[in-house]
Order: sequence, then structure tokens, then C-alpha cells
Amino acid sequence: MEYRKFGDTYVLRLSPDEEILACLTRLAEEEHMALAEVSGIGALKELTVCVFDTVEKVYYNNTFTKPLELLSLSGTITEMDGKPYLHLHATAGDEAGNALGGHLKAAVISATGEILVRVLPGHVGRQYSEAIGLNLFAF
Repeated sequence: MEYRKFGDTYVLRLSPDEEILACLTRLAEEEHMALAEVSGIGALKELTVCVFDTVEKVYYNNTFTKPLELLSLSGTITEMDGKPYLHLHATAGDEAGNALGGHLKAAVISATGEILVRVLPGHVGRQYSEAIGLNLFAF
């Protein structure tokens, strides 16, 4: 991963075999990010996304190991227990034009990843909601 900072925004380029969540976590740690928004595109060779069942309060994973275009990566970086907390969603397209997506669990770059991280002033934490079953924004 290479990156540069321009004002309040980090511009990242990920290389083949790098995993998006690992790179973004490292960036958040190195740059001491407490609140940021993330967007990106790229090319993937592996993607794991999931969908949360609000009744059962469990995630259902879907893993794809084939060439994919990362059509949209979006989400937030906050903190929980003093550590970076990434909440990202991804949509990818396959060779047949099908869209695949959900809550991002893992994504491995095949060619390149182009990601923007805009740091926001302030701090937002996370707190687990027993009623919902998710870690929600804590102001």
C-alpha cells in the first residue's frame, strides 16, 4: 500500500495480493484516525461479503474467488475500545455483469485498488446494542 495525504484526504493505491481491511486498519493506526469516511474502486481476486439477519442477529457470509471489479467501496472508520473500527460495504461485478455485495469481511486485490479516506474532525466510538445485535455509533 502506498498513500499520500492531501488536506484532510488520504489517497491510497493498493497492490496485488493486498487485503483491503488490513491496509485500511494499518492506515488508521499509523495516522491515528478517530473518524473518517472511505470510498474506493479496484480489481479483486477474492471477496467475502455478508448480510446481517436482523431477526436471528447473525451474519451470513458469501465468498467469491474469481476476477471481480470492485464497483463501490464505502463506509466509515471509527473507534471501539481504543482501536480502529472499520464498517465497510462493497459491491463488485463479475464477468457476466452480475453485482455481488454486502458488508465487507475481506477483499484481496488482483490488480490495483484506488481508495480515498477523508478524515473528519471529531470522534465517534462504537457501542454494542443488545437489542439490535450490532456495534452502533456512540456519540
